[in-house]
Amino acid sequence: MDEKPNKPVKITITLPTDAYFLSGIRDFTLNMTKNMTGFSEQWSYRFQSVVDELCNNAIEHGSAPGEEIILTFISKADYSFEVVVEDTGTGINKYTAEQMQELLKEREAVVGDRYMGLRGRGLPKIVAEWTDELIFEDRDGGGLKVHAKKYLRKEEDEVILAEDKKRDPTHINLTA
Repeated sequence: MDEKPNKPVKITITLPTDAYFLSGIRDFTLNMTKNMTGFSEQWSYRFQSVVDELCNNAIEHGSAPGEEIILTFISKADYSFEVVVEDTGTGINKYTAEQMQELLKEREAVVGDRYMGLRGRGLPKIVAEWTDELIFEDRDGGGLKVHAKKYLRKEEDEVILAEDKKRDPTHINLTA
């Protein structure tokens, strides 16, 4: 019997910069990761948080009110799940891909296990720690395109999940 190649499933969603729609995206992300990727329930919730953080950043910093953000989900069964979030570059903070990479490095150095207040930890503590690849790319015409990918590695994830049960990384420790 001939096997069909493992063709990725690609879904693109365009959203207005209205946070009202993010609850639907959270639900969609969770259902997609649970049902299409083979990720554990814990990793599905983590990826939901990654997508939520990237969307919130695109809305708050990268796109002006009345603009749109674009999300593209790419699922490769039994291999990886990726989200690409694009903003328009019309928001209050206009960063290039190079500047975002530097900002991430700075935040990773500062955050560690220290309390930084309620803001500024999402990129280094959620997105960077819970994905295997994080790539910032400049969009033609302005704005950023952020790629966040998680690979499915069952044996490695079983070890990580066993360790996680000991320290519960689903919660960020805000103590000094």
